[in-house]
Amino acid sequence: MSVTETGATIWLTGLPSAGKTTIAYELAGRLRTEGHKVEVLDGDEIREFLSAGLGFSREDRHTNVARIGFVAELLAANGVKVLVPVIAPFADSREAVRKRHAAESTTYLEVHVATPVEVCSVRDVKGLYAKQAAGEISGLTGVDDPYEAPESPALRIESHQQTVQESAAALHALLTERGLA
Repeated sequence: MSVTETGATIWLTGLPSAGKTTIAYELAGRLRTEGHKVEVLDGDEIREFLSAGLGFSREDRHTNVARIGFVAELLAANGVKVLVPVIAPFADSREAVRKRHAAESTTYLEVHVATPVEVCSVRDVKGLYAKQAAGEISGLTGVDDPYEAPESPALRIESHQQTVQESAAALHALLTERGLA
C-alpha cells in the first residue's frame, strides 16, 4: 500500500536539454522510495509508442500533448503521481490539458524548467542544437520554432543554477506543500 493514493499530474515543460527528464527520474526515485505509485511519461518514449507517425507541426504537437495529457489524467485519477517531462511548447495545448484535469477534478501542476537556450545548446543531450546549427534539421523548439514559457507555473526551476538533486528537492517540496508527497 502506498503512502497516499492521491494522484497528480506534474508536467515539466521547458526547452530541449533543459533537464526535464533527468529531474523527473530523480524525483520519481525519491517518491517510489517513500512508497508512492509513480509513472514517468517520457516525451521521447511517447513519441515512439503512443504518437508514432506524428510530426512536429503545431497541430501534431497539440495532438501529442493532448494524448499525453489524456493518459496522465487517467493514471493520476487512479492514484498515480505522473511526472511528464515533455516540452509542450504551446500554452494553449498545456491549458487544454489543465482544463481536462480540472473537469475530472484531478490535480495538475505545471513546472517550468527554465534553462536558457544557451545552456541547453551546450548540454545538447540529443545533438539537436548541433544538427539545427548545421542546417540538418529545422523546427527546433526555442531556436527556430516557438516556445511559449508558462507565465505563472506552480514552480519555476532554474536547473542551470542548481544540481539535479536540488531541482528534484524543490519539486518534492512543492508536492509536500500541496499534500501530494
